[in-house]
Amino acid sequence: MTRVRSRLDLSRWLVSGENPLTARVTVNRAWQQFFGRGLVETENDFGAQGSRPTHPELLDWLASEFVTRKWSLKEFQKLIVTSATYRQSSRRRPEMRDIDPENKLLARQTRLRLDAEVIRDAGLTASGFLTRTLGGPPVHPPQPLGVYDFTQDKKPWDVEKGPNRFRRGLYTYLWRSAPYPAMVVFDFPDANANCTRRPRSNTPLQSLTLANDQAFFEFAQGLASRVLKEAAANDADRVRHVFRLSLARLPDSVETQRLLSLVERQRAHFTAAPKDAEQLTKDVTPPPTDAIELATWTAVSRVLLNLDEFITRE
Repeated sequence: MTRVRSRLDLSRWLVSGENPLTARVTVNRAWQQFFGRGLVETENDFGAQGSRPTHPELLDWLASEFVTRKWSLKEFQKLIVTSATYRQSSRRRPEMRDIDPENKLLARQTRLRLDAEVIRDAGLTASGFLTRTLGGPPVHPPQPLGVYDFTQDKKPWDVEKGPNRFRRGLYTYLWRSAPYPAMVVFDFPDANANCTRRPRSNTPLQSLTLANDQAFFEFAQGLASRVLKEAAANDADRVRHVFRLSLARLPDSVETQRLLSLVERQRAHFTAAPKDAEQLTKDVTPPPTDAIELATWTAVSRVLLNLDEFITRE
């Protein structure tokens, strides 16, 4: 009598030592997340129509290591991020320009724009607002009014008021027909189809979102509040601190002078127009003791959070 195969049999075959494909596909997609391109560039096709691996021996070794480490993605990711290859600078090397223009030989790190959810996380971290609670139901951070006016039916979106307002992007509630707009702007995939690789576009709408979206405006306010609270009460120290919080490095002399000049211009503007400062800081809790200073540094923070470097993994 012929034995009927079950889903358990399929599961066992997928992770069988006689089937190397599962481990190879998995580690290739993980590699793609860290380097922007898989060792097999056609990450969704390992067949005859797909691309050949740029480093076949490395792909085999990574797959075997993945299995040896009991299929632990956490262990595998640690293996990658602690490697010399991953820790390279992304600075272009002139001698490799003609030899390897697409960096397939991995002579340097790849410069990548962050994924949509991670861009939100970066803003939350810089602002100091990040709620570090793990797990739980999805949440409803601020989004523009009228998002659901052009969908089949209006959907409820009760904006969070407490700590849930500042959960990581991972926890944002998603309607399949109308996903969270600030993520769509940064190439969040269509939930109606399977996605193995996200595109990375560069559009003016992304800059407008970083500057004017309510969530990112709140991040700028939070970053400004951190600077006024944590840095010494002089512009030079505050410039260094806000720069380090947003870009994870200290500014050079040219950047410092430009930011100091921006601080002076913004402070002069808000001193001459205190109502503008009040408008910029009216929703801050608790109310600021010096609205002009908070408005000034909020304006500076908006500039830094709008930089390409802020949303880029070097």
